[in-house]
Order: sequence, then structure tokens, then C-alpha cells
Amino acid sequence: MTNSHAARDIDTSRPHSARMYDFYLGGKDHFDVDTKAAETVAAAYPGIFTCARENRAFMHRATRVLAREHGIRQWLDIGTGIPTEPNLHQVAQSVVPEARVVYADNDPLVLKYAERLMRSTRQGRTTYIEADVNDPDTLLNAPELAEVLDLTRPVALSLNALMHFVTDAQDPYGIVSRLLAVLPSGSALALSHCTPDFDPATWQKVTDIYTGAGTPVQFRSKDAVARFFDGLELLEPGITVGHRWRPDSEPVASDAEVSLWTGVGIKP
Repeated sequence: MTNSHAARDIDTSRPHSARMYDFYLGGKDHFDVDTKAAETVAAAYPGIFTCARENRAFMHRATRVLAREHGIRQWLDIGTGIPTEPNLHQVAQSVVPEARVVYADNDPLVLKYAERLMRSTRQGRTTYIEADVNDPDTLLNAPELAEVLDLTRPVALSLNALMHFVTDAQDPYGIVSRLLAVLPSGSALALSHCTPDFDPATWQKVTDIYTGAGTPVQFRSKDAVARFFDGLELLEPGITVGHRWRPDSEPVASDAEVSLWTGVGIKP
């Protein structure tokens, strides 16, 4: 894989959300500054490790459901994060080997490890784009996207634990609408979003930690998360806590531990 962005320096002077998420998942691709910030979050909200695992598990289940039951063969995954196996394309291609996946993230450390995201089946295709969800037009116009995805056929837009990093001032609903607008009927939105609904005081502490570290966040209520699905046909069980969206086994964590609204909607 060749990439013109590879020379851009990785900023280790402040924590980055993707690297903190890697810490929550037990990964090794983070720095001391990320560890310290993540440990501060964990001290305020010990459930963060459960939340991260359940977010990942939701992505796996939603991907399989869309592939098996709704004929999806293409995915646009924004806010990919540092590769953690199985990655989305591995899950999708385990069901449909011809699946095509475009990953996008704005952290250069993700770019460094993007080769892990390129290991496609022979029948399928994957690529990685360095892009920011706050600039959807640049992402949608990237030549790499057009090389892998056919936007005349259904695409699943995967936004996992991403939109709470887009504050209301940045027009999160407008961004999601813009991304969905270019996708044809039969496309899907799979979205997960942290929420303060079950423990507002704790999540205010988490908000303060992220914002104080230079990463503004806005955790949203169930009603506010549901707005992302306006105009879509929600799959059962609708908007629900992550571990309760079509679980593979009986959930054991509490809703407050997970504190993650999830949903999958189909574009009519």
C-alpha cells in the first residue's frame, strides 16, 4: 500500500480518542499520554471497558445481520480506529467473501497500521482513506472511495462510537444526512453513541476529561440519538443499549455499565 500521508507526524503531546479506545480494548497501540487520560476516565467510569467491548461486539453483529439478512455487500466505516481483529471487513467477508469496505479515520496512527485493514479476501476489496467526518464532501469525493464502492448499489454507513465526538455546533445531523444522501435505497446506517442517560453525573465527568484533554465531546440522550435515523426504517429492536441489540447470548452487563445507544436503519 502506498500513501502520500504516511510522513505526517503523530502528535504524542496530547491524548487521542482512537488511542484511548485502543487502551480500553486492551490494545498496545497508544502512548503514555493516552494511558493517563484513559485511566482518568476509567477512574470516573469503570464501565468504560465494558462499553468499549460492547461497542465492538455490536459492530460485529450489525455487520453480520446486514450481510446475511439485507444483502449488503459494501461498507463505509468512518472513525475506524486502530485495527483490532476481527475488523469490519473480516466479519463481513466471513459471511460474504466479495464484500467491499472503505475505512476512514483522521488519526495518523490508524494510517500507520492501515495495512492490517487491507488484508481482503481475493473476491473482495478494501481501502483506507485519511479523512475527517466533519468534512464529508472531501471524503465522498476521494478517488479511493470510488475505486472500491459502487454508489449505485446499497452501502452500509458504519458510524461506531464516532458521532459523540461531533458537537451540535458542528452539525452532526447534517453530516449524517449528507453521507446518507449519496447512498441509494436499500443502504443502511449502523450507529452507536455513548449516552449520559443512565448516570448523568458520571458522564459529565467523562465529558470534562475529554474536553479538558482537547477533544470536545457531546454524549446524547436516546431521543437525540434517534434523530440520526430520521427517514430510515429501523430494524428490530430499534434504538437500544448496545448489549441488547440482537445479542448472541443473554446480556450480563447492566445498561449503566454499557451506556451506549445503538441502532441499524435501512434507507427506503
